[in-house]
Amino acid sequence: MFGRLTPLVKNLLYINIGIWLVQFLLKMDLGSRFGLYFIASDNFNPVQFVTYMFLHDISSPMHIFGNMFALFIFGPLLEQFLGPKKFIILYMVTGVGAGLFYTGANYLEVSAIKNDVESYLDNPNSEDFNRLIAEHNVYKPEYIYPFIEQYSRNEDSPQLRQESIQYARGLYAFFGDYPMVGASGAVFGILAAFALLFPNTELFLLFLPFPIKAKYLVTVYILYELFAEFQRSQGDNVAHLAHIGGAIIAFFLVTYWKKNRREFY
Repeated sequence: MFGRLTPLVKNLLYINIGIWLVQFLLKMDLGSRFGLYFIASDNFNPVQFVTYMFLHDISSPMHIFGNMFALFIFGPLLEQFLGPKKFIILYMVTGVGAGLFYTGANYLEVSAIKNDVESYLDNPNSEDFNRLIAEHNVYKPEYIYPFIEQYSRNEDSPQLRQESIQYARGLYAFFGDYPMVGASGAVFGILAAFALLFPNTELFLLFLPFPIKAKYLVTVYILYELFAEFQRSQGDNVAHLAHIGGAIIAFFLVTYWKKNRREFY
């Protein structure tokens, strides 16, 4: 199987899987230090724009499997077509760019959440807590809604007020102090580049009884990411904007290369 892999794809697989295995076997969480934090977080470091894309959640094997499987399927043909230099530029620029895109787009959202949380902490009360949760909820309904009801009935309880403060701080921690990890931005760059360069290549998927062209598959996937971002479900901690950012950057990069065809040789 690995005999058909191109050198850079093989090395990227080794690096990503190797780092994940080291973390898993040694019970280490490198993401807590080298994952990409919100730019205003005390834990943020510019080097994280590079390091985050070589880390994956050790509690979710499907996270790294999905990314590496896509790299394994689509990467070799791209590396052969573009050459090693252009391929690694594509991978790194879309990966780093996805982090930058996510950080920029996320800044306004997280800043608004931070302001709302700080405003609540200045004057904790059940009405404002209800509003805060309604606008920014990431907690599971089975325990946040019973708490809201209890707090509304016992607003003067010091214990419940303190719990509400912890919940409020947890909202900001989820959005503003939770590191992003994963090669998904770079992988979406790979997918987008593949669809742009080989749009009519037919792909066979296990859950479809018929082949689908690359251009349609990637378009649907990106549209899903847009939908998932703007119709975010409770507890969804996927960085959909990073995926979209990687695809957008790949579009501009490949379009530039196609217009300057000498760049391919």
